[in-house]
Amino acid sequence: MVNASTPDERPRSSDRIDPRITQTRRVVREAVLDELADAGFGGLTVESVAARAGVGKSTIYRHWRDRLDLVADALEQLNRQPGPQPDGGTARKQIEQLVHHFATAMGDPRLSATVPALIEAAERDASIAEFFHRYNAQRRQTLVDAIAAGIEAGELPGHLDSELTALALIGPILYRRLMTGEPLSTAQVTDLVATAIGPEHRAWA
Repeated sequence: MVNASTPDERPRSSDRIDPRITQTRRVVREAVLDELADAGFGGLTVESVAARAGVGKSTIYRHWRDRLDLVADALEQLNRQPGPQPDGGTARKQIEQLVHHFATAMGDPRLSATVPALIEAAERDASIAEFFHRYNAQRRQTLVDAIAAGIEAGELPGHLDSELTALALIGPILYRRLMTGEPLSTAQVTDLVATAIGPEHRAWA
């Protein structure tokens, strides 16, 4: 089984030495997502990515092991979750920020098209399924942790289940994009959060 490494697991000190390498990697990562969106994982090859990015195959193999490694790196680098709220920021604001980021990603035609492509590929290939499920679990955990922190701090109702609440926030965004073809407007994020976790109060018992 292939375990795609995240960028943080692979030292790439040359990024700091030659900005041309950084730019080349960005072009390749964008080409990977474009190719995945257009052709699906089955149609994605190192050759097709190289042609789209305008680089040689040797350039790709110098930095990535295979096409799954390419996809993993592209998703990690081009779809970064927002970091923690600064001091004084509330758990609710962190939750809204994470949900807003996800809604924005699902509103991006290229990023949102990777979801059905990877779902289909995961049904056929165990290594892709392992990566895709792990990748989504790690990202969902960030939201779960923010909800749990809000419950512990008394910002959110104590009866909430953090895992189920995270799913209640993510589910409508995926449903709207995959089942209706229309993304959820980012303007609706605040209402979605209020629907899932209740209205904002100073404190919850």
